[in-house]
Amino acid sequence: MNYLTNSTWPLLSLCLLFCLANCQQAEPVKDAQSAYTLIDGSATEQTAALYQNLANLQGKHSLFGHQATLAYGYSWENEPNRSDVKDVTGSYPALYGWDIADFLPNLDAENAEMDEQRWNQNLAYAKEGLERGGVITYAWHMTNPVTYKSFYDTTRAIHAIIPGGEKHEEYKQTLDLVADFFKELSPMPVIFRPFHEHNGDWFWWGIGLTTEEDYITLWRFTLEYLRDKKQVNNLIWAFSPDRSRIDMDNFNEGYFYGYPGDEYVDIIGLDNYRDAGRADGNQTMAEKKRDFGLSMGYAAQIAIDKNKISALTETGLEAIPDSVWWTEHLLSSMLSSELSKRTTYVQVWRNATKARENRDHYYAPYPGQLSADDFIKFKETEFILFEDELPNMYSLPAKKD
Repeated sequence: MNYLTNSTWPLLSLCLLFCLANCQQAEPVKDAQSAYTLIDGSATEQTAALYQNLANLQGKHSLFGHQATLAYGYSWENEPNRSDVKDVTGSYPALYGWDIADFLPNLDAENAEMDEQRWNQNLAYAKEGLERGGVITYAWHMTNPVTYKSFYDTTRAIHAIIPGGEKHEEYKQTLDLVADFFKELSPMPVIFRPFHEHNGDWFWWGIGLTTEEDYITLWRFTLEYLRDKKQVNNLIWAFSPDRSRIDMDNFNEGYFYGYPGDEYVDIIGLDNYRDAGRADGNQTMAEKKRDFGLSMGYAAQIAIDKNKISALTETGLEAIPDSVWWTEHLLSSMLSSELSKRTTYVQVWRNATKARENRDHYYAPYPGQLSADDFIKFKETEFILFEDELPNMYSLPAKKD
């Protein structure tokens, strides 16, 4: 029986907001073993199982992920059975981040030829992680579909590829290739995170470069085309705005810019480099750490309200200059409240090869790096899971009689 009256809801809401902002001790309101369903009612059995298993881990464990971890590292490229994460800890990450843009061609006349070698290599990387029981996620740094230049080319483009646009048919051809690739991995699932950080202005799909309505149209069309037209039923859809463009005092308002609707999102994601410990801005490190935990907690509360799961979909501290960053900043922030502990996975960005790119652009330690020892401690904590600690993520335990 419900004893709450309409007049009590405003007071309860104020109490919850106060607790989130000040004590971060709000208790989750949903049983972690409740049924979580995907937006794709025809999802493969393995895809549905992964989503439910991620939900079941909430509050107890979080998966650690790393972008492009099998392809290259700080001092190497294209070496089989290698990862900087594995070199340091003895295990691969639990979650493997990849990018569709690594193998898709542009569709302009001069560069439309498919590179089969890159296509097959990316398939092999994904299958390798899946065969060991790891989890796969793909972002999409899509080249500008109007100019065929970099994803950083901010020439307006979304209007051209949504229904009615002059490049719409070309976009559908691109999606046909995306569908072919994901079907090659089916029935095994992929967490798909397209058009991320859209509330920033650095990608052609970002705020100020399109209307919110057109962004939502693009997201919805992309999902419906892949799911309904191409029958790609092994995708878990992650929505991930950037924290740097969200006011912590009005988190939900900022978070929901461009939100396509509950029926178009599975994972309440957040990309957060702002609070990860960079020495910039007017905040102290203690304030950054506080906001890191708060932002994860706010995302988790949104997920609870919508019966979805939350994740720290992209983060990290470039070159990791803090020797205890893993345990004292990242892990401590994740464990700062019952809400932040519901973050189902955390993914740091890639380790660029120094000799190739001539810069220190890495987000996981390599052997001998300043934070390597702390990274091992981070792995050894009960809360964080690497690949060698994962339960079976692709089947559900038998129900007890």
